[in-house]
Amino acid sequence: MRSQNIIMSEAICCLLEKLGPLETEVFISHLLREPFDYTQWQRDHLFQGMSLRELNRTAAQYVKDHHGQGTSPGSRQE
Repeated sequence: MRSQNIIMSEAICCLLEKLGPLETEVFISHLLREPFDYTQWQRDHLFQGMSLRELNRTAAQYVKDHHGQGTSPGSRQE
């Protein structure tokens, strides 16, 4: 697994690229002020209405489609 510093740096770069500096600051400030459970958010929004079997199938297809591209969970890009 990559170091926490590398992950944080890449995350900030992604936010800056997609949101710009002002909205990135607003987003980070909001996360610091308000409690946020990403795991619960995923359950409520990303995987809403999916059965465990559907989720497993979707995840397996993602890994199959992205194998060797460095984008699957646990991959290393340094």
